[in-house]
Amino acid sequence: MKRIAVFCGSSEGATPAYIAAAKELGKTLADQGLTLVYGGASVGLMGAVANGAMQAGGHVIGVMPDFLEKREIVHSHVSELIVVSSMHERKAKMAELADGFMALPGGPGTLEEFFEIFTWAQLGLHQKPLGILNVKGYYDLLVNLFDHMADERFMHEKYRAMALVDADPAILLDKFRQYEAPEVKTYIRRTEQT
Repeated sequence: MKRIAVFCGSSEGATPAYIAAAKELGKTLADQGLTLVYGGASVGLMGAVANGAMQAGGHVIGVMPDFLEKREIVHSHVSELIVVSSMHERKAKMAELADGFMALPGGPGTLEEFFEIFTWAQLGLHQKPLGILNVKGYYDLLVNLFDHMADERFMHEKYRAMALVDADPAILLDKFRQYEAPEVKTYIRRTEQT
């Protein structure tokens, strides 16, 4: 594992604990020699995670769609900035660059990015670890929803277990290192396979 993509909000959230957690995650990545791959903005949790990594001497790669360059205020001090032409290209580039994926608190955009990566993992398009940094219980309801999906048989338990969760970035990264991707989902019965 060399690079971790972090999905997170471009807002600061309702409590300073979110900014502090984002900075701590950035610092933890840098301290462990891991490159941060993120959305390229200088504001909100995005800016905080990048600043935390850079202040600790880490390498930071920002990936920003050209139409958001001015709206999200590009971080001008990242190690490398990659400008792409769409949100789809941003996600594809981040997925290509990263060896693992982590979600900090955020809104619909953060969830959309995380769920696409989660879905790709279930389909076997990648075998990389993915997880949620559950700051102040922000994602408790989502984790409960995952459990409900598994209980109601809309998600196999082995796929539920793909979404690693912890409030401590170092522990979550340890879980990433121990992660083994489950067998890919198929709708073909074993007796039909040749």
